[in-house]
Amino acid sequence: MIRVLVADDHAVVRRGLATLLATAPDLELVGAAGDGAEAVRLAVDAGADVVVMDLSMPVVDGVAATRELASRAPSCRVLVLTSFSDQARVSDALHAGADGYLLKHAEPEEILDGIREVVRGGSPLDPAAARILLNTSRSRGAPSEILTGREREVLILVEAGLNNRQIARKLDISERTVKSHLHNIFQRLGVTHRTEAALWAQRNL
Repeated sequence: MIRVLVADDHAVVRRGLATLLATAPDLELVGAAGDGAEAVRLAVDAGADVVVMDLSMPVVDGVAATRELASRAPSCRVLVLTSFSDQARVSDALHAGADGYLLKHAEPEEILDGIREVVRGGSPLDPAAARILLNTSRSRGAPSEILTGREREVLILVEAGLNNRQIARKLDISERTVKSHLHNIFQRLGVTHRTEAALWAQRNL
């Protein structure tokens, strides 16, 4: 079972998501929060696997809550579910550590699949959010001029959805080496999140 916590300041949205989650036999609702501070506390206490996070909330907003969760519960995934698709919100959320970004007009099945995808290490993105990231992570040079051969191999596996441990096994290197390559890749591409790097790979490799 995937343990899910819902964070949204509107009670009707929380109830709607609870009803939706009840239709999925592999998903379990473990809590609902009306602000970001409560979301972090409940997610840590409940051992949530995924937080479905709104961005505009009182006390602590969704971006700050995502950043706090990345620090306090690094194994917990965050799927942003919001009404906002502007560049600043998308970038801020992903830089804070969000694993996916969907809009509230998404179909119910898209939301359920998005929850499952972030648990698998994927990064579900609304098309509007994906366009923003593609535009902000374009390279000014050819891939062969930016990355080493090994870095390209690592990036291709990131784009395929593999986590660091899986990449290490695939390439027969240590996880520490994978992290070092990712650090270099992020610096070379001018990105701060593996989702942005994966989108760059889709466009350039």
